[in-house]
Amino acid sequence: MDDEITPAEVRELLEGGEDVRIVDIRDEESFARGRIPGSENLPFDRLPSRVTELDGADRIVTVCPHGIASVQAARLIASYEGAADARVESLAGGLEEWAEEYEIESDPDLEADAGLEDAPF
Repeated sequence: MDDEITPAEVRELLEGGEDVRIVDIRDEESFARGRIPGSENLPFDRLPSRVTELDGADRIVTVCPHGIASVQAARLIASYEGAADARVESLAGGLEEWAEEYEIESDPDLEADAGLEDAPF
């Protein structure tokens, strides 16, 4: 793992059209409820068997609810030989900090009254 990255820095990368893969490590349901626009879901419990999906990435940012588990995910990804040339970072403060400043998206087919909590994480 290279470091942690702030939400503002990630936003700047995305707005600048940088080649960065935002990897959300939460479960599918949480990901559907709310996520960083353009992110992809790679649940932490499946990361070891799916890490090859990140082959060839130049820059990877891992995301979790609070920025703790994503540090572990970033370390795991960085240890994978297919990501040896990638810059691998964890989103500091996680999705919680991102949501304080920036938009999160959700699946449009989720009903607002489906009994889900307001927080997407």
